[in-house]
Amino acid sequence: MNTRSSDTLGNSHDRSRGDQSWRAASVAALMIAGMVLVLAGMGRQFWCECGAWVPWSWDIWTAHNSQHLIDPYFFSHVLHGVLFFWGLLWVPRLNRTWRFLIAVGLEVSWEILENSPLIIERYREATMAVGYTGDSIANSVTDVAACMLGYWFSSRFGWRWSVALFVLSEIVMLITIRDNLLLNVLMLVSPIPAIQEWQSV
Repeated sequence: MNTRSSDTLGNSHDRSRGDQSWRAASVAALMIAGMVLVLAGMGRQFWCECGAWVPWSWDIWTAHNSQHLIDPYFFSHVLHGVLFFWGLLWVPRLNRTWRFLIAVGLEVSWEILENSPLIIERYREATMAVGYTGDSIANSVTDVAACMLGYWFSSRFGWRWSVALFVLSEIVMLITIRDNLLLNVLMLVSPIPAIQEWQSV
């Protein structure tokens, strides 16, 4: 094969991958838009009732938690992306585009479920989030973006850095807010009174 033919095939391959990336991004955007419409239909508000356009809120014990763009649980959603990336690698016959779209679909589905009355009440009863009233729509969109960030990080930096990110995030969250992804799942599924009491101190 001559150089010109090789270059032509290479350019064609690059264009094909670029087209797949754009299609995947477009489908992901449509899923997020669909999530926004569903959340709005569920009565979720777009932003914090306080009306202050501060993009972050770091105090999980106030009514601002999960109402602005970023809060401490942003990092748990980053870890969702890490777990989705490595978990979906074990699923046979899935190319990179489908794995990405499934990851986004899982996160979008969780955001809708998380803001259902059933899960909100479960959080209030079984976890430290006694005053939890659900996420704002803006916060849910950011949570999906955080998942995509974690997915990208794992795809770019490999399993060693993924493990390091996971462990570091879990430790920092445990120290700063007495909660993290693993504890959140544990308390949601099978609450332990001693842990709930420790988190509430």
